[in-house]
Amino acid sequence: MSYLFPTYARWDVTIKEAKGSWVTDVNENKYLDFISGIAVCNLGHANEEVTKAVQEQLTKYWHMSNLFHQPIQEEVAKLLVEASDGDAVFFCNSGAEANEAAIKLARKHTGKTKIVTFLQSFHGRTFATMSATGQEKIQQGFGPMLETFQYLPYNDLAALDKLESDVAAIMLEVVQGEGGVVPAEKEFIQKVSETCEKIGALLIIDEVQTGVGRTGKPFGYQYYGIKPDIITSAKGLGSGLPVGAMIGQKSLIETFQAGSHGSTFGGNPIAMAAAKVTLDKIFDEKFLIEVEEKSNYLVGKLNSLVGKHPLVNDVRGKGLLVGIECKEQVSEIINQLRENKLLVLPAGSNVIRLLPPLTVSYEEIDIAVKTLEDVFSTVDYPVEAH
Repeated sequence: MSYLFPTYARWDVTIKEAKGSWVTDVNENKYLDFISGIAVCNLGHANEEVTKAVQEQLTKYWHMSNLFHQPIQEEVAKLLVEASDGDAVFFCNSGAEANEAAIKLARKHTGKTKIVTFLQSFHGRTFATMSATGQEKIQQGFGPMLETFQYLPYNDLAALDKLESDVAAIMLEVVQGEGGVVPAEKEFIQKVSETCEKIGALLIIDEVQTGVGRTGKPFGYQYYGIKPDIITSAKGLGSGLPVGAMIGQKSLIETFQAGSHGSTFGGNPIAMAAAKVTLDKIFDEKFLIEVEEKSNYLVGKLNSLVGKHPLVNDVRGKGLLVGIECKEQVSEIINQLRENKLLVLPAGSNVIRLLPPLTVSYEEIDIAVKTLEDVFSTVDYPVEAH
């Protein structure tokens, strides 16, 4: 009997220890981890510099109310501001909380209530962020969603023309991770930005999965030549410790004054110690260039599988957020990959999602691709007639 609610479809794997790109279970099986805690352990598991920083903070103090000044919060906020187009940061504990803060800020600042998001998006599982998510399967069973959200087709330019001045914000991911690893087209993102200016709406970019170097830049929106009003971040911020952040422009600071929002554990000094080292390392230009180089290497290897295996339809993504679209459901394939000691995720029903640590080696990429190729070769999928 478990004393936990069965809210997760857990695999029959119990991890004992983890280091770098590898995890070991209680039966001494060693797995190559291309999940990274779902884009969380961007520096790999148990990074030594992060560990040292956390241990040092543990000897000072563990928690202090946000009624007190905490210099380490300012230090981490400065790193986020300098690496983005924002001017101020609100700290919380997760991506859903960061998106909640963004929704509240947008509504309060504009005085409007409608938020536009996109079909197949994912923004969290709290009530507001579940309502923002454009997937019925996330919303089923909870009754009516908040009525102030409108969903448009992703990458659809014409749909944006229908929006009017009653919109408080447009909120989107530049790569829909949970929705199938679907990158936004540049023309689409730029039109979203132009539409926000035209109708007086704020632009919110959800960087919970794409941020903190995952795409090869500090934030994924930086490929698109836009300047968001609000950026949300979490996952990779703390190398496994719970950290979320909402980054906003200077014009929004007056809207979020004392009493307008808060979080008991937001900006916790232990989490901030982890975040400071994480961001110092990942926001280094040389580190990000290496991420792009590894991405090109991985995608190049994967693209070679498209012609070899009739099962594989497409390879897409940005940086080290990569999706392999297959011509059938991938749940059993993912099970087989796990049996062959490679850990990967689904993204929708027919996409395999790869999220290796940003510190992954070329040798580890080769091992992963060889495992994928071996497993694909065992899948009996008919060759299409030409």
